[in-house]
Formats: sequence, structure tokens, C-alpha cells
Amino acid sequence: MLDMATDVLPHSESEDLVGETPGNRPVSSRDGGPERCLTFQLQAGESLEGLVQRMAKAREDVTFVDVLVFGSTRSMRTVNDAVKRVFGRLDWPIAWVDGESCERQPVAGIQVVGFKGPVARIRCNGSIVGSVFEYGGARHCLVSGLGPASLSSDRGGQTAQTLERLDDILVKAGFSISDVMRTWFFLDDILSWYPEFNRARNRLYSGIRFRTGSLPASTGVGARNADGAALTLRARAMQPLDHTAVAVEIASPLQCPAPNYGSSFSRAMELSTTAGRQLFVSGTASIAPGGETMFPEDIVEQVEQTMKVVGAILRSRGYRFEDVTRAVAYFKHRAYLPVFRDWCAVNRQQALPVVAARCDVCRDDLGFEIEADAETSA
Repeated sequence: MLDMATDVLPHSESEDLVGETPGNRPVSSRDGGPERCLTFQLQAGESLEGLVQRMAKAREDVTFVDVLVFGSTRSMRTVNDAVKRVFGRLDWPIAWVDGESCERQPVAGIQVVGFKGPVARIRCNGSIVGSVFEYGGARHCLVSGLGPASLSSDRGGQTAQTLERLDDILVKAGFSISDVMRTWFFLDDILSWYPEFNRARNRLYSGIRFRTGSLPASTGVGARNADGAALTLRARAMQPLDHTAVAVEIASPLQCPAPNYGSSFSRAMELSTTAGRQLFVSGTASIAPGGETMFPEDIVEQVEQTMKVVGAILRSRGYRFEDVTRAVAYFKHRAYLPVFRDWCAVNRQQALPVVAARCDVCRDDLGFEIEADAETSA
């Protein structure tokens, strides 16, 4: 077992170091327990300091595995300062997505993956970029905030470099890129080069035999980053410790597979362990069974169709919207948020743990996209 207070090894001078990781032995849910997804948003009259204080209180119950902040780059320093004041030294990965609040708040929301059990950290160039933890007969790894090695490369080259860096980091943590089951790509100015991104991803993926037998579930949206890179990446990998843990592709009952129109990802991925089942629904939009955009001029119908598609994926595996543990809704324009809220009200889903962020979607005629994770216990 790792000591919770000392699970990060001191950084040495060599490049791309990885801290200590748990031994290759099964860990039952009693030893660690399933992960917890926490969503934090500013409440009425609350300061950033107050929001971060609520995060700190949650940390009394779980170890932070990964922290994802959605907000404008203009607010980044203010939020980072608040986090440092409250937490002091950070010993967990934190990544920033330039997804502005649709209500002009400093942040759209903060999402935390937490875990009750030992967590090891992955260091890269002196920064913590990932976490490794075990439960349910599997090793799990979350890597966050990766970018390319060189900003001087073209955007396709930066895509390849970013995925190659992911592979290198995973290998040093005892995984490989073939263990990846879920990805998030945040592309600067996505509409100007999404086809180029897909070609670069397709080329790299063509040489990988994924453990699941399928492409990872994925989200790809438009969001700048502080480094000025073409993209940043977040990824989740899983490595079974015995036959009880398995991840499989889940098709969308109302859509065609994304590779049919050139995008290398699965519509959803389901992870089954002795601790229960988790469903990871990719970024989903109003796409017809033939691959074309539905209702290009009607945001109300786009939201309705998108949520119908997500609901069909959930139901196909025995989940409900009430089983969703985290979600992110991406809006091309801030003014579209009330449409989604109306859908939630009509369908009695006001308690959905969702962050609403203003980000470009991968097609100019799409105004709305949503991703979701759902969970059922063993």
C-alpha cells in the first residue's frame, strides 16, 4: 500500500520521470473502492475562494485523482491563485479547458475524479500529469493536460507528438497506449483543422491494437490552451489484473459508427469490474444515422435529438439519466444554455451533474454537444 502522504516521489533531474505506482496485484473494492465524480459550480453569491473551500472539504473523504477546470483563460490566474491559497502544494493533476461559462462566471465548473484508496502520481518534466489507482480487479490511469513536444510543428505533427507523449508516459507507468479506452481532445480553432486532426489520429491509431478491440470513446471540441499548442489531451487507460475486468465498445442505437465518416472513436465504452459497471458516452451531437447533421438551423431540435441519442445509449445498457455521475454540455453560443435547461426541466433532470461550457463543436452547423459518464454498483 502507498502512504497517502508520501505517494509522490521527489522529482529527479531526468526527463519524463514517473512516481511510484501500486504493485501488480488485485485490490478489492474494500481496499480502495470505486471512484467518485464530483462537480463543483459557483453558487449564488459565492466567491471563487468559497468554491475552492468546498473542494477542500470534499478532499477530506477522497484522494483527488484528476481535476478539470472549465473557464476562460482570462480567469486562469485568479482560479489558480485561489486553489494555491486553499490547498498549498498541489499533489494531483489539474488541467484547464478554455470553456467559458455561459453565464459569464469566472469558471463554468470544476470536475474532480476522486478515489477512496491509495493513488500514485505520474510526473513529466517536473509536473504531475497523471494518477494510477486500482480497484475491481483492474489498474486505472488518468492522464491530463498533455500537449505536443514542439509548438513549431504543424497541427497534424502536434497531434502525433501529443499521442506519442501519451504512449511514452503510459509505458513508464506500466501501461501502453493500447490500454486507452477514453480520450478527450481540446483543439484550438477546431473548425479550421478538424479534418487534419482526424487524418493524423487515424494514421497513428491504424498501428495500434487496442486491448478492447475497439477505438476509444472520445470527445473532440474547440478550446484554447495556455501554451498556445494546437491541442491538449486527456486520456483514461485500463489494464485488467484478472479476467473479471473488461471494457467493451457500446454502439449508439440511433447513429452510425463514427469511423463511417472519418472520425476514429467509439460512440461509448463500458467498463465492467467487480465493483460495478461504468459507461463512458463520447461527445454526442445531433448526427443522423447516415452521418449528416440533423436540424442544422434549429438548436431546440438539436438539443432534443442529442439527448434522445444519449438516452438510447444509456437504456441499451440498462442505465437511466439518474445514473449519470458527470456530464459536460458544450454550447457554440452562450444563448443556447436556456434551451438545454428547458429540456432538463421538462424531463425532470435538473439535478444532472453537468458543467455547461461555451466551446466550438466539430462542425460549424452544430450548436450543442454533450458527454456523460454513468455508473451502477456491483
